[in-house]
Amino acid sequence: MNGKRPAEPGPGLTGKKRKKEVMAEFSDAVTEEILKRQVADAWSRRTPFRHEAIIMDMDPFLHCVIPNFIQSQNFLEGLQKELLNLDFHEKYNDLYKFQQSDDLKKRREPHICALRKILFEDFRAWLSDISKIDLESTIDMSCAKYEFSDALLCHDDELEGRRIAFILYLVPSWDRSLGGTLDLYNVDEHFQPKQIVKSLIPSWNTLVFFEVSPVSFHQVSEVLSEEKSRLSISGWFHGPSVTRPPTYFEPLIPRSPHIPQDHEILYDWINPTYLDMDYQIQIQEEFEERSEILLKEFLKPEKFAEVCEALEKGDVKWSSRGPPNKRFYEKAEESTLPDILKDCMALFRSEAVFLLLSNFTGLKLHFLAPSEEDEIEGTKEGEAAPASESTEEGTSYGSSEPETNPAAVGDNSQQSDEHTDPEPEESEAQKESSVPTCQGELRHWQTGHYTLIHDNSKTEFALDLLLYCGCEGWEPEYGGFTSYIAKGEDEELLTVNPENNSLALVYRDRETLKFVKHINHRSLEQKKTFPNRTGFWDFSFVYYE
Repeated sequence: MNGKRPAEPGPGLTGKKRKKEVMAEFSDAVTEEILKRQVADAWSRRTPFRHEAIIMDMDPFLHCVIPNFIQSQNFLEGLQKELLNLDFHEKYNDLYKFQQSDDLKKRREPHICALRKILFEDFRAWLSDISKIDLESTIDMSCAKYEFSDALLCHDDELEGRRIAFILYLVPSWDRSLGGTLDLYNVDEHFQPKQIVKSLIPSWNTLVFFEVSPVSFHQVSEVLSEEKSRLSISGWFHGPSVTRPPTYFEPLIPRSPHIPQDHEILYDWINPTYLDMDYQIQIQEEFEERSEILLKEFLKPEKFAEVCEALEKGDVKWSSRGPPNKRFYEKAEESTLPDILKDCMALFRSEAVFLLLSNFTGLKLHFLAPSEEDEIEGTKEGEAAPASESTEEGTSYGSSEPETNPAAVGDNSQQSDEHTDPEPEESEAQKESSVPTCQGELRHWQTGHYTLIHDNSKTEFALDLLLYCGCEGWEPEYGGFTSYIAKGEDEELLTVNPENNSLALVYRDRETLKFVKHINHRSLEQKKTFPNRTGFWDFSFVYYE
């Protein structure tokens, strides 16, 4: 009934309508010779340039906007239809949440083919001429669809060979209130992003392109519209790689040994259930099996109420923690804390809690912790590994493979990054002293906050402790949960959701990374139940053997 032709889909056998090639042309104004020379001159001089057909700006880094990029509206509408008919896959990790099409490199749809040709042949030649970069014919493009609460957080796009990034917007009528802006960051003296200094609002048939460099930090802000979809085609023009400045390593956060404190502090603060020795044995057995545990109703109700009251009162001075390519949240200035919050911080640094955590986990966080015999039996490989004390944590909780592999990872990184990586110095310091230490902070989490995994994220054996406050009614879809993943993988090993007065303990090794998922605008639902509440708080501590 369908006839013979569809059964033999050779390139020359499709019907004439299918065979007809679609042509696309980009703005004549851009290719006009005098304008082209002016744009090339502005690029080489690194000076701003403004014309109705193209706008070039250098602040905070070189970027251009070409409105009305494609001449034909009919072509654009045909392109949009083809794109919306593609299969989209959710892209989701610490850095982003949006939907992406398959690679457009080999798609056969006529409008997509025509756009690919115009971008990577005609426009690439124009771009090579004005930038004096020998751009390659490598095709690197896909379609992205951002819907309500989707975002792409701060990053620089740098990857081997990428020289110029581009985005062609196919959005309905759009304004700043809908989110989805392309935000550009300035940088500090270490080439780390500081703050957003410019936001470009998506607009139908507008092409934005910018030079990929160590300072090209940008983000797609969260889409706030529940009706409109932000559709775009984006990709990169590739060329000879450029030299990067040396990687910047942040100063290490100081670690402190425990504060001498009598065990009486535990009876003042902690739910008596958790001080029962038999129950501690049960907790340790579960922890040793799973490397994580959630202890609910951890603080005494009256103490927890006092802590929450002090946090809600608003007397705490908060400072923003960055840089935004690594983190964005608020940290309490400890010197300004009310007494009850200072006391709570002191609790988690106390000798009594170090010993209690040893009992909960089996880790040797105190010299009295009864783990010597177990370690001698099960950790001979760990003792032989180079990072002395640290490797013992791995040997308590894994098969022989995890015991040895993390040590090998540590060794390799020390050899390759010895000149810049601060980790070797720290390992040396740890060798000199086997005194257990900790570091901690009181954090405030609100809409827009997050932490990211980054290229030089330190990975080492550690016990993470989180105690949550003010998160009644908090839903996982808001974000703000802590996610643990294996190095090099996107799949989550464990998710810790904020839960009031719950103490989360998670042991991680050198192959495990963590991040706090971006808190999206769905979180504002919390205000319907708690009008004065903005987000939640946590006491966040890390302990090292």
